[in-house]
Amino acid sequence: MCRGAGPGAGAGGRAGAAVFGTVIHSPAQMPVPNAPLSRTSVPDQVFALLHEAILSGRYRPGERLPPQRALAAELAVNMASIREALKRLQQLRLVEVRHGDATRVLDWRRSGGLEALVLADGVDPSFARDLFEARRLLLVEAARLAAERRSEEQARSLRELADSFAAAGDDGAALMADWAFMAVLVEAAGNLIFQLIMNSVRELYLPRADAFRALVSGRERLAPLYARAADAVAARDGDRAATAVAQLSEAQGGSVLG
Repeated sequence: MCRGAGPGAGAGGRAGAAVFGTVIHSPAQMPVPNAPLSRTSVPDQVFALLHEAILSGRYRPGERLPPQRALAAELAVNMASIREALKRLQQLRLVEVRHGDATRVLDWRRSGGLEALVLADGVDPSFARDLFEARRLLLVEAARLAAERRSEEQARSLRELADSFAAAGDDGAALMADWAFMAVLVEAAGNLIFQLIMNSVRELYLPRADAFRALVSGRERLAPLYARAADAVAARDGDRAATAVAQLSEAQGGSVLG
């Protein structure tokens, strides 16, 4: 995922990128398809191309997208496909669509949410750093609250998932046990906003799970921390639960980020 903005915005929003073969006087170049897009899920493909161009900085905040008819002609797709793709970008608050005016790119760092990153390719180091920093802060406070608010069933689930992590036979099983443990921990915290954030993180994390295998490296070292956190939540010891989860999150973040 590329977080940096690329060069190319000019006065009046005329400067842009070479998008779908339509050059708008800019050194920033977007990959141009060698042939019209496949007819399979055409709006999805149009959306994905524009989404990547905006997040990578090929289109900068305030810049105008090419007219819908120009995009449709260049990609050999109908206007309905273009409109559907733009509607999805608008829903993610990546663009502003005004009838009778140009579609302009928004600053997604200011207007967007985590869902705007779902289709971003790869795991940029700065994105991974920010993700694990936010993960640690969220989970530590969730652990503290969970110790106070958890149900008996949630306490049992955490203990069972800690055991599942310890018994995992491979990285894939360990990753799923880790996710399930953290999801139950956040649910047990009883904070709706934490839960909604976790839902968005799930959409970012699970499709890229293979990129995070280092998260569960050294499982014999990490397993006691899951057990310690589960035991502390069951004992309603918020400080001990927060400490265990902080140690676990820091160890995992160090393994992933190096």
